[in-house]
Amino acid sequence: MRLRTTLAFFCAALVAAPAPAFAWGAQGHEIINGAAMRALPATLPAFLRTAAAHDEVKILGPEPDRQKSGGKNTFDDDNSPGHYVNVLDDGTIDGVVKLTALPLDQKGYEAALEHAPTPTDEWTVGYVPYEIADGWERLVRDFAYWRVDTVGATKSASAQDRAFFALDRNVREAITLRDIGYWAHFVGDASQPLHISVHPNGWNRAQTNYPNPNHYSDSHTIHSRFETALVKAVATEDLVYARLPALTTSSDPIFAQIGSYLTTTESFVPVVYQLEAAGAIDGHSPSATTLVLDRLAAGAGELRDLIVEAWQASDDAKIGYPSVAVRDYESGATLPSRGHVGLGD
Repeated sequence: MRLRTTLAFFCAALVAAPAPAFAWGAQGHEIINGAAMRALPATLPAFLRTAAAHDEVKILGPEPDRQKSGGKNTFDDDNSPGHYVNVLDDGTIDGVVKLTALPLDQKGYEAALEHAPTPTDEWTVGYVPYEIADGWERLVRDFAYWRVDTVGATKSASAQDRAFFALDRNVREAITLRDIGYWAHFVGDASQPLHISVHPNGWNRAQTNYPNPNHYSDSHTIHSRFETALVKAVATEDLVYARLPALTTSSDPIFAQIGSYLTTTESFVPVVYQLEAAGAIDGHSPSATTLVLDRLAAGAGELRDLIVEAWQASDDAKIGYPSVAVRDYESGATLPSRGHVGLGD
């Protein structure tokens, strides 16, 4: 309990402090995380649905951006491409990887990019689909361990073992909230059209010459004017929460869901440039307000849905040595031991 109390105090202090501006705007990422946590259904564990959990996950929304400049030669170079993916106007990455047919791991993704007509790599074109998939799989494991800890805390034979599992569950709750808050940043990035495009900040960047029949702007301030200035002017968590789509879960593979999500996001790239050309972004027009609120709501809705799906997927997760399905621990077929949660050596 001391760990959770300390975390709650720390998060409350951070909420009260002024935050620097970062991508989607720090405000945008906090809105996405906060709205998603408010929308979690009662079928999920109670520790996720408290005010403290909401505040902790919300303040962690901008965390991957706050970590930037942690190490110029390795940290930033390795991690910054995880915030975006450069999708061409034909809906492909470098002409070879379709969003609707993403390779199932980064090794396959890298191989496809290396054999493109214009060879490239994930560090150049970005790899946000894999940040989303990795974070989702990590959350499935978090939930699986929490569920086994819960069984052990109530059903283990000795008081000593029950106390151990209660402690491990408490720690797992803190880890899970941190994992959700940090991972949610990338889910949120993927709802911002300019993060899913070769036109992230002006239609043509240095050393590029994409077809531009509509004469969209080459201004290098479009990105920040859309995702930071406009959000600050018109968006609140309440407004985004009110626009959330209904909870929708899917049995499709995670990469199919991510591909569909990114495809929808990318389809709004021309709309952003059209609004910019009309002065609607700077003028905070109703059409620009609608777009930015809808895109924030899309990120929050996707985040909520993926959290619920991770909880559902943890039913079938297997942990321990030898591995046992979570449902078998919960049914009483197997009683958890320290070894089953990786702490028996």
